[in-house]
Amino acid sequence: MTNTPLAQKKEGKPFILAITGIGAAFGVWALVAFTSLLAQMDWSLTEMLRQYMVATGAIGEHETLVDYYTHIKGFEYIIAVAFLGLYPVFFKFVNRTKAPLKAK
Repeated sequence: MTNTPLAQKKEGKPFILAITGIGAAFGVWALVAFTSLLAQMDWSLTEMLRQYMVATGAIGEHETLVDYYTHIKGFEYIIAVAFLGLYPVFFKFVNRTKAPLKAK
């Protein structure tokens, strides 16, 4: 085969179509699952979100103060790691210069 840009585009087309097809199938499946769940919940979005949060552990009954504090501490650690990971990106964004600076 030739190595022209047109030939390379034709070689990659089946791959792009396959990925698009898989993405479309997943999107249709997610939409059907979401719609059927809402229908099961009598179209109550808040009840669906509450059940999701109970299932993932975001909402739960805590027997003691220590249980509650342990639950909250986990979220604090997640927030701290996210902050420490994103701070360098924010710092680079804030301190970028478009023109060279001159010192007096």
